[in-house]
Amino acid sequence: MAKILLTAGPTRAYLDDVRYVTNASSGRMAKALAEAALAAGHTVTIVSGPVAVNYPRGARVLPVVTTAEMLAQALRELPVCDGVIAAAAPCDFEPEHRLAGKIPRQGTVLTLRLRPTIDVIATLARRAKPHQWMVAFALEPGANPLRALEKITVKRCDLIVVNDLGALEATTTAVTVYDRSHACVGEKQGSKRSVARWLIDLFQKQMIVKGKKAPR
Repeated sequence: MAKILLTAGPTRAYLDDVRYVTNASSGRMAKALAEAALAAGHTVTIVSGPVAVNYPRGARVLPVVTTAEMLAQALRELPVCDGVIAAAAPCDFEPEHRLAGKIPRQGTVLTLRLRPTIDVIATLARRAKPHQWMVAFALEPGANPLRALEKITVKRCDLIVVNDLGALEATTTAVTVYDRSHACVGEKQGSKRSVARWLIDLFQKQMIVKGKKAPR
């Protein structure tokens, strides 16, 4: 059985001590994946941004807030895991400067300068050992695979799960999974719980890339 590190939920990028940029990731897919992995006999550690869902009791949950915190916590857990499922939606951008206190309302346009945050799954993949497998998620308008196929190369992952914007805050989803050769290895739609069970089974069957063994 595998020791799975699962990233989950959104992160926050603070403008000041009150306001922040985030996204609509609910954590529901990660919760369903954790339930399915536990049911299959794996152990699960979840590094999660702020969510309202309750993760399964059998999982070890490590709460974080920012993208930097998510990466730091995931890096601490990486050496003892067999593989990573990056279902989180970390903020891709953050303000160049976080101001102390609260920015006063002045009735004028507020201009923000944003810089890219560090890529969590790409960084984990670069630090991974040869036996450790990596699965990324890609939320793309219309589930367009073109950007996702670029991502699987840049992020150096073994599989990438592509879904549409309609999955945000929903209880259902539709996914297509691609491998490093850009081949489609499966498609599934339905409730997030049923799709999660299908994905965990798929990961177990497909995770043999450059000598990497499936989490069995």
